[in-house]
Amino acid sequence: MILRTALRQRATEIHKLRNLMNPETQDEDVLRFAAQNNYVLITCNRDDFLTAAKEIPRAGLIILIRRPSRLQERVALFRLLDKAGEDGIRNNINFA
Repeated sequence: MILRTALRQRATEIHKLRNLMNPETQDEDVLRFAAQNNYVLITCNRDDFLTAAKEIPRAGLIILIRRPSRLQERVALFRLLDKAGEDGIRNNINFA
């Protein structure tokens, strides 16, 4: 929730997956949905989404690496966003 609030403060539109589609939806379908809607998908599910991204076009994918604290995860994500900017995130697989 803190991450969502921090992203919204940056004027970023945020959607929770469970508010848009069934949480049981297959990863491939989630990635397709994100691409069709020009969303950048942020996930900690590295292996499944990297596999899906080999086959499915994407608007952008950020793999958030788990860290000892949520604060460290948030710092890594914002560092990536500041460094790469929107153009660097779009159509790429990014790690934060």
